[in-house]
Amino acid sequence: MNQSKLVNSNLNPKLSYNKLSEAHLILKPRLYVYQMRQDDQKKCTAAKLCRFGLAQPIFYKSKIPKKGITLNPKALDIFSPQDKPYLSHGLVAIDCSWKRIDEAFSKRFRGLNRRLPLLIATNPINYGKISMLSSVEALAAALYIANYIEESRKLMSIFKWGLNFLELNKNPLEEYRLAKSPEDVIKIEREYFGTIISNDY
Repeated sequence: MNQSKLVNSNLNPKLSYNKLSEAHLILKPRLYVYQMRQDDQKKCTAAKLCRFGLAQPIFYKSKIPKKGITLNPKALDIFSPQDKPYLSHGLVAIDCSWKRIDEAFSKRFRGLNRRLPLLIATNPINYGKISMLSSVEALAAALYIANYIEESRKLMSIFKWGLNFLELNKNPLEEYRLAKSPEDVIKIEREYFGTIISNDY
């Protein structure tokens, strides 16, 4: 991993954040979370998003928008700015435990399945690990790459550690956002993270 290209934020989990009311957090495009309920709901970022009205919970696979983007770490196709038009149909995170990732993604989900380019997690569970993002980190990353920067920041602002994710990954996120093609995203990913191949990604 090319650490010299990453922002030096010292992985500070106590970076300040804004307490925004639900009224100030109306986002576009519409966000969905397919909840598999494999994690502690008190620590679940997806559950908090739903409580704040920022994401709509989905409990049946058949309800996942078939024309939207479904974030799938096992997908072959990478998410890129060229996928932005599909977000009008929805952006879906699959909320599951990383410990059960192979089981959760053993079959393809509805929608256009995309994997995110590599980033570093700052959530308390997988802090500092490459690619092991929480649901809110995954959604925020996709929003940022699709040029919904303000929406991405608002989404992360409801977590004490949230804005630190965007700060730490600022450089790769910005380059992913400016990429002209999925191939460019893959090239940028390799420049930052080398030839890392994660079993979970």
